[in-house]
Amino acid sequence: MELTELQEKLLIMASHAEAAVNHAVKALIRRDDELARRTREEDSVIDALEMEIDETALRLLADRPTAFELRLITTAMKIAHDLERVGDEATSISRRCIELSLEPPLRHTGKIPPLASLALQLLKEALDAFVNQEPAKARELIPRDEPVDVLNKQLHQELVAYMTDHPETIKRCLSLMVVAKCLERIADHATNVAEMVVFLYEGRDIRHTGIKSAGQAV
Repeated sequence: MELTELQEKLLIMASHAEAAVNHAVKALIRRDDELARRTREEDSVIDALEMEIDETALRLLADRPTAFELRLITTAMKIAHDLERVGDEATSISRRCIELSLEPPLRHTGKIPPLASLALQLLKEALDAFVNQEPAKARELIPRDEPVDVLNKQLHQELVAYMTDHPETIKRCLSLMVVAKCLERIADHATNVAEMVVFLYEGRDIRHTGIKSAGQAV
């Protein structure tokens, strides 16, 4: 029963983390300070859920779990940690939203939603792979953080060039760079989740191995 409760809490936490990022990006685009502040407040809910998951996991560890149950419990704790970090990134984006709303908007802000969409889709599919017990799908997701890295790098280069020609925009450009970097990190956390799904269902730790595709031995 508690294993089911653990998974349910993890999915609730994931829902809050995804919503926080979505709200932060909407706040940026709409220049909505109130929405940005509400997003920052939601981080405390995510933090509380991580603590609840850890407490449940520790109780389960004391019950001599089977090998698979042990992997499930430790995986849930690690995924919860990544989701907590996603919430932190949403808070960072919200903080920059409030700062940027005090200044005239930059046209480069329009590059943020596509970046956010890629990162959040990656996170959603990684969590779906966890729920649906699909390690092969999780493996396929891992290389998909590369387009996020590329978009972030492109935006970074554009902003560097723009603030070189327009020094009065340096502060705004730097804030937008931070937002883009936060989204890149969210994609990294999604990749971490995908790797943990492979570990859970295949018993293989593919982190740092360079071996990501299905059918390859670790």
